[in-house]
Amino acid sequence: MPESPPTSGERSRRFHDLGLRAASAAVLVPVALGALAWGGLVWAVLLVLLFAGLMWEWAGLSRHIVSAARPRFLLAGVVYAAVPGAALAWLRDRPGGLIDVLFLLVVVWMTDIGAYAVGRLAGGPKLAPAISPGKTVSGAVGGLVIGVAAGLLVARSPAAILPGAIISIVSQAGDLAESALKRRLGVKDSGRTIPGHGGLFDRLDGVLAAAPVAAVLALLAQGGVPLWR
Repeated sequence: MPESPPTSGERSRRFHDLGLRAASAAVLVPVALGALAWGGLVWAVLLVLLFAGLMWEWAGLSRHIVSAARPRFLLAGVVYAAVPGAALAWLRDRPGGLIDVLFLLVVVWMTDIGAYAVGRLAGGPKLAPAISPGKTVSGAVGGLVIGVAAGLLVARSPAAILPGAIISIVSQAGDLAESALKRRLGVKDSGRTIPGHGGLFDRLDGVLAAAPVAAVLALLAQGGVPLWR
């Protein structure tokens, strides 16, 4: 039987954490964009700090792993965080790399915001109920559309539609992968680093998945800038 449209009360409850999420974003987004705009050592320091924070959270998650498998789990965490970090450093360091990383971040962020907003408002069939009961098909489609549209505003070129769609889809897949990991470990959040968002992995899962893909797209664009050339 189709799910009935959410009532106003249900919508209010669905957005109960919106204020805290917005406040956290209002602090973190300017820091990230400022470091990105500055580039060089400032961007590198931010990436190193994020890597350290991610490893701290991953070490905490390892407590839910049996001792024999813990070294492999820790090594997987290093790869999980280091490869995207290297991709972000490489992308920014290229001539004109500022626009590439900005495009990547805007698509991922707006995909996340769009999926959250559309999914909470529209509801409907669940996207992957066994992995993340809160995610809906409407949210995934809404996130894709809004993420690609935001990327087009940055790129100002229709050639950015395909790379934007790829990055948006991969970022949502990264979100689902992190949700599957947390479900397997029996935890709700990767940590409590960011109010309203949980841990750094909870906030950066989409970027971690999409950054290496963006680097590959940049290479496929004959090393050109921007990555949608």
